Amino acid sequence: MENNKLSVDQAVPKLYQKAREEGIVTVFDRYEAQQPQCGFGLSGLCCRHCVQGPCRIDPFGEGPQVGICGATAEVIVARNLLRQVAAGAAAHVDHAYDVLEVLEKIAEGAESYGIKDAEKLKQVAHTLGIATANKTEQEIVKEMCQVIYFDFANSSTAPMTYLKANSPKERLELWEKLGVLPRNPDREIREALHQTTMGMDADPVNLILKTLRLGLVDGFAGLKLATDLQDIIFGTPQPVVTEANLGVLKEDYVNIIVHGHVPLLSEKIVEWSRKLEEEAKKAGAKGINLAGICCTGNEVLMRQGVPLATNFLAQELAIVTGAVDLMVVDVQCIMPSLAEIAACYHTRLVTTMPIVKIPGAEHVPFNSETADTASQEIVRMAIASFQKRNPAKVYIPREKAKVVAGFSVEAIVKALAKLNPADPLKPLIDNIVSGNILGVVATVGCNNAKVKHDWFHIELVKELIKNNVLVVTTGCSAHALAKAGLMDPAAAELAGEGLRTVLTAIGTANDLGGPLPPVLHMGSCVDNSRIGDLVIAVANYLKVSPKDLPIAASAPEYQHEKALSIGTWAVAMGIMTHLGVIPPVLGSPKVTQILTQDAETLIGGKFYVETDPYKAAAGMIEHIKTKRALLNL
Repeated sequence: MENNKLSVDQAVPKLYQKAREEGIVTVFDRYEAQQPQCGFGLSGLCCRHCVQGPCRIDPFGEGPQVGICGATAEVIVARNLLRQVAAGAAAHVDHAYDVLEVLEKIAEGAESYGIKDAEKLKQVAHTLGIATANKTEQEIVKEMCQVIYFDFANSSTAPMTYLKANSPKERLELWEKLGVLPRNPDREIREALHQTTMGMDADPVNLILKTLRLGLVDGFAGLKLATDLQDIIFGTPQPVVTEANLGVLKEDYVNIIVHGHVPLLSEKIVEWSRKLEEEAKKAGAKGINLAGICCTGNEVLMRQGVPLATNFLAQELAIVTGAVDLMVVDVQCIMPSLAEIAACYHTRLVTTMPIVKIPGAEHVPFNSETADTASQEIVRMAIASFQKRNPAKVYIPREKAKVVAGFSVEAIVKALAKLNPADPLKPLIDNIVSGNILGVVATVGCNNAKVKHDWFHIELVKELIKNNVLVVTTGCSAHALAKAGLMDPAAAELAGEGLRTVLTAIGTANDLGGPLPPVLHMGSCVDNSRIGDLVIAVANYLKVSPKDLPIAASAPEYQHEKALSIGTWAVAMGIMTHLGVIPPVLGSPKVTQILTQDAETLIGGKFYVETDPYKAAAGMIEHIKTKRALLNL
């Protein structure tokens, strides 16, 4: 692949060239080798749900129009989509369940973890109807765990407690009317797999309604549950200043990369890296330098100020620097190729979870009982690896950018309270009403080898902020925008006059000596629930439904099934959700129409597909203006 087509991140082509010179194959090469990709798969028309197949439908009407069992294009496309969303929901629910189990251990007196945010604990307990007066933290935690575990043991038709406690009344009534209120989240995922087996549901509308239900499973038993419990255990993020891009690696330090998604591991690696700093110095290093990739990077950025190394598509190139002594991973978005590339250097790749093992990597079992001993072992492995580093193979790009991050809902409200202590949301609402803030867009999701790395994220957001749209962001989109300097307060110069005025007023009121950045980093992919909380808070303030707000969401370069489940949750919330990569549904005109048109009438939100960032920005701005007009703003 030509260097100028790889990425807008200038560190990427430099390291890609180094990889080629050293005979290393990367994701960019593998993508090129896969061309042309299967048109049946791209359009969602390939079915391998039974061993009579695989079957494929000819979209041009010249070949087979039904599968061997009689499944039509509409059924095959809808079934495939449901399975993808179920898998994405399963990933986030499993993440949340891991954190729930640790919270339960805390209630039982475990010492590896504790409660960092007692106020958040009480807030979540109150939301769930749990009295907190005259109770110890352990008593509250124990009762909270019982309530949450009930959702996972629920054998009735009653909807999930966590969803009911955290959703607007108008949405709950609509979801009930549509029959999409989820019960036991594990049961819903199991049932979705059953529903999509051969000889089951052949109604594409019913399959899409089930897909909406799985989006809600993700939103509340995955995203919201994980974020709330992680805040309780590790603390609710507040603004931090750090840096992003591979230039954060340091030649004379032990460099440890944390990669994955669940902060149970990464928080412990941060803790023990600080405790074992002297051991690193005795080994000849100046200290231990940590950096993050993907969402575990976002987690420790938000709470610990750990710099971001890079996002999904450039994870291999972090190792190609030759400066990474150890990369430790937990779950999700971890390329199997990392072990092969690490073997070309001194880098040690360490897996930690029983469901993630990679041939060629070392495995150190990690759980709540072994958290401290395993983390010490991993950090010491990195120190030993540093001593084997080959300076001749080291190249650290200079690219890095200043980042101001840590904008949880609580942090945003706290900043707004400096303008109006009695009514913190009022300054935000007033500036939306006046038009200084035209609307708000959330950019989320991944990188995708089909799209020039980071390009869509950055160009889309520049267009939005230029037009006075405030941008909030999570996931690998947050990485892209951080590396591009859009989380530096100096980037407020790129914002329209109205938005820039608001950012400056808030920054000045908070004694920042300048404006807030025009893009607010709200966290990891599970932290999309923070965006949901902010949407609900604004909707409640204005006494309207979330579907009525001048807002939109965008997954500019998504690739993971998790992004599809997050997007489905956003649509169920009533939010127009842009996709910058065409989803595998075009093989069914009926399914495509339901998702991109009919859904808006049905539930208030819809998917909007546009592969050009400038046209996508224009489409979202037009949508925001339409919503403003309906609210008489």
